[in-house]
Amino acid sequence: MAKKTKKEHKQSGFIKYIIGFWLLFLTGLLAVVMFFLLASWDVFGEMPSFEQLENPETNLATEVFSSDGKTLGKYYNENRTPIKFEDLSENLVQALIATEDERYYNHSGIDARGTARALLYMGSKGGASTLSQQLAKQLFHGEGAKDILGRVTQKVKEWIIAVRLERSYTKEEILAMYFNIYDFNNNAVGVRSASRIYFGGKEPHELKVEEAAVLAGMFKNSSLYNPRRNPEGVTNRRNVVLKQMAKVGYISEEEKDSLQKLPLKINYQPESHQSGLATYFRMFLREFLKDWAKENPKEDGSTYNIYRDGLKVYTSIDAKMQAYAEEAVQEHMKNLQTEFDRQNQKNKTKPFRGISQESIDNIINRAIKNSSRYKHMLKNGASEKEIMASFNEKTEMSVFTWNNPRQEKDTIMTPLDSIYYYKSFLNTGMMSMEPQTGEVKAWVGGINFRHFKYEHVKQARRQVGSTFKPFVYATAIDQLQLSPCYELPNTLHTIPAGSHGVTDSWTPKNSSGKYGGMVNLKQALANSLNTITARLIDKIGPEPVIDLLDKLGVDTSNIDPVAAIALGSVDLSVFEMVSAYSTFANKGVYVKPVIVTRIEDKNGTILYQHVPETRDVMSEEAAYVTINLMEGVTRGGSGTRLRTSGWTPEYYKKVVTGHPYKLTNPIAGKTGTTQNQSDGWFMGVVPNLTTGVWVGGEDRSVHFSSITYGQGATMALPIWGSYMKKIYNDPELDVSKGDFEKPENLSIEVDCDNYKNSEEDQDDDTGPDIGELEL
Repeated sequence: MAKKTKKEHKQSGFIKYIIGFWLLFLTGLLAVVMFFLLASWDVFGEMPSFEQLENPETNLATEVFSSDGKTLGKYYNENRTPIKFEDLSENLVQALIATEDERYYNHSGIDARGTARALLYMGSKGGASTLSQQLAKQLFHGEGAKDILGRVTQKVKEWIIAVRLERSYTKEEILAMYFNIYDFNNNAVGVRSASRIYFGGKEPHELKVEEAAVLAGMFKNSSLYNPRRNPEGVTNRRNVVLKQMAKVGYISEEEKDSLQKLPLKINYQPESHQSGLATYFRMFLREFLKDWAKENPKEDGSTYNIYRDGLKVYTSIDAKMQAYAEEAVQEHMKNLQTEFDRQNQKNKTKPFRGISQESIDNIINRAIKNSSRYKHMLKNGASEKEIMASFNEKTEMSVFTWNNPRQEKDTIMTPLDSIYYYKSFLNTGMMSMEPQTGEVKAWVGGINFRHFKYEHVKQARRQVGSTFKPFVYATAIDQLQLSPCYELPNTLHTIPAGSHGVTDSWTPKNSSGKYGGMVNLKQALANSLNTITARLIDKIGPEPVIDLLDKLGVDTSNIDPVAAIALGSVDLSVFEMVSAYSTFANKGVYVKPVIVTRIEDKNGTILYQHVPETRDVMSEEAAYVTINLMEGVTRGGSGTRLRTSGWTPEYYKKVVTGHPYKLTNPIAGKTGTTQNQSDGWFMGVVPNLTTGVWVGGEDRSVHFSSITYGQGATMALPIWGSYMKKIYNDPELDVSKGDFEKPENLSIEVDCDNYKNSEEDQDDDTGPDIGELEL
């Protein structure tokens, strides 16, 4: 056999080299392909299924909307509210693409040019992750790999998921998901929360170029580029984003230069359970939703989670009216508290009045044992002695104050002193409702939710005083067809022992101390004459009044059928009072209050739709006559202050903010003041809005020393007046200034001039007289 020449040997070696190269290349290629295949087959860890890609699991906040479409608040583990691509501003989209993935619309999940550049320069000139890859990383596996093999495996997974995402979604949908998934810090998860929190409640589509650039810049590292902690760094990062936008051609060089010179403008408005509009309402609503979720499970039997299922809750609250209500409360209560504190300076038992030291000690000890400090220490095994000692140790704390825009101050005091401090504040409850629909339009449960958790609209029940009297009058009118002009003697009236639950004979006195002459029912209610109310309850009895209350939606289980209820000895909530008074304005038809009109799931499917609950309670005539009676309160009684241009003495002007009100429209109302001025009430009704206000201390022994300040007309009425004045000054709100609708064929005379003339022209048997009523 002939030997190979040297040339042939070289050729043979070269062929072997070529074959080896291609074998190595193909083996490597096959290995890469197999690596990708094995990764896609879950060999290196579970990969998301198609169903998971369609429905990536994220914690979605439940969002609460007002009736006029404003966001009142959210319930969340993560404050994320997803939005669609159409809800994003063009500025946001361009800022993100220019900064993170400028060839976004030209690749299918993996940027070949970017990958090659990253490999060639070992990442020194930027990474190669596309937006789709970054989304895959955040959605399905996150951080974690430390070794080289782990990082390579993770990167391969990102590529696979990114390609799958690109096949499953449009480019616009992927962008929306990316914006929705990112955590911008400060409880701002997703771009909608970030936009609202960092830019004063703005929606994403409202963001300017420079604002969009701030958020786009945060995608690099939201902890580092945090607008609250690092404004200088955020400004620099914003300017980098603007430079990129100019480079790509989204903005001109001139625009870039101009925008980069602008100062960083952050309007930080945190979204939390303890801040924002209608905080007390949202607390009550949360419990409503939890109960609803228990009673209305999902199709698979599981329970809706209001913190992560992304429900949309549409409420009856009107955002503007709620804001006006809160403003009215804040303005008046701050001034009222200033006067209350001034009067307490010489009070040796402040903030308590008229009770023994033993009673004060009992109140304080009860507060100690109800405190979170006591319960926490007890749970951790501390002795009673150790716990009580801790209440006398000074500690740093933040407490409520009216003398600070934040309504909070840092101080050092003992926990015991803080209990006395908080007991000294007057608080309030206020609710506004549309009588015809039952829709609750405003709900203010206290002066500051962060520091005063106890809610005073639905949770608290306080003695109602003279605001109870319209129920007695309404019962008598409905039963006896009495006219507001019907006259009775203003003299002491005694209900004997054994009658109407009276154990000892009962002779109520007028708070004014004035008696004598004949007064009609309108005058009697306007001046809150106890003598007339006593005569009426003696005639009709307490049982029919309690029966009326029951029909008006009041919990009557703890109301005893005794004559004393006529003067308001019962404890009711603002919620019950407003819904009951609304029946008078709604022609005798009770409508159950509604706070939620609709609930939807995250996909917009309606899960709950409110159905009104109504019932006839009294005749239309009786309801109208009762309203007519209460109109007298604001025309010639304790509610007259709503009409006047001023009121003396001077102290009243100091307490009332925004006075004079000079309201000229028809208003039905009633003030209420309880014993020792512990509770001040005002109930005000116009044809399409009923509003109730209560003011008082947490404990009944915390009150003003005299009726001058302690009456409902001074404590509660100013809030109502200020609230209504704000509403009437807003042309967008359709709150009536007109007359209450008079029933057709009204048989009860409400014009006292006509009533007097008709009595003179008719025989005595045409209507009930004193003898017939046995008064």
